[in-house]
Amino acid sequence: MKPDLDSTSPALIVGCGDIGLRVARQLLERGIAVHGQVRSTASAQALNEAGVTPVIADLDAPATRAAENYELVFWFAPPPLAGDTDPRLRAWLAKNSPKRIVYISTSGVYGDCGNRWIDESEPLKPQTSRGRRRVDAEAALADHAERRGTEVAILRVPGIYGPGRLPIERLRQGLPVINEDESPTTNRIHSDDLARSAIAAAERGEPGAAYNVSDGSPTTMTDYFCRCAALLGLPEPRRVSMAEARRTFTPAMLSFLEESKRLLVSRMRDELAVRPRYPDLASGLPSCLPGRKST
Repeated sequence: MKPDLDSTSPALIVGCGDIGLRVARQLLERGIAVHGQVRSTASAQALNEAGVTPVIADLDAPATRAAENYELVFWFAPPPLAGDTDPRLRAWLAKNSPKRIVYISTSGVYGDCGNRWIDESEPLKPQTSRGRRRVDAEAALADHAERRGTEVAILRVPGIYGPGRLPIERLRQGLPVINEDESPTTNRIHSDDLARSAIAAAERGEPGAAYNVSDGSPTTMTDYFCRCAALLGLPEPRRVSMAEARRTFTPAMLSFLEESKRLLVSRMRDELAVRPRYPDLASGLPSCLPGRKST
């Protein structure tokens, strides 16, 4: 049985940063207490100011991995930056058994799909350590669900944009982008729509199900950066060939350029009943400017 979101039991958000705070605000508006787990006192202060009870804990420190017996947990903490597994999540699961977990994964678990439209039945074939860490986390959650009975809903999320999340520094530095005709197809979701999807997954997600969470309007990374530049009044980035990018881009940036896919989101729309408020960049980017309230 899914947890009652009108329950007096507090929800826990592990890794309560930008998206976590957006989820927390929605829960608080419904009268649900929220505890947010963070690593620093500075982050804890931000939670206090938002009405969230802070829990200061280091997921890499064994002595602090145990938590209270929460009914509902949103897991937004990333895996470590190296390796092919997620020891943070695995260690936490060894000591905790909430009734339900909503986990933010990545669409990178699919690897390169040759620009095809794909749904959640696509085989998981990550090409990067970043993707393999998320596949390991999804496997750990599936195993935990089978052994402990925890209901798990997984959100496979592409690039997130929103207020405070635009590539301003990259554009100011004048870093190049790929020629439009060589640029892979990428997918995005507005931060507010992602938060709404996480709440919907807690309410309506099927146990064990994964959901592609995207605005449903894929474009290219080049298109995204150029739109951001126009929005911010910054010079449009210069274009380079893919061959030059392979010689000069960082491995991290190249990892995003070597995967192309188009995410189908019918399960998000039908099962979670989420219709993005920002169904494309044209509607979503203006909300990211100071003074423009996102809804």
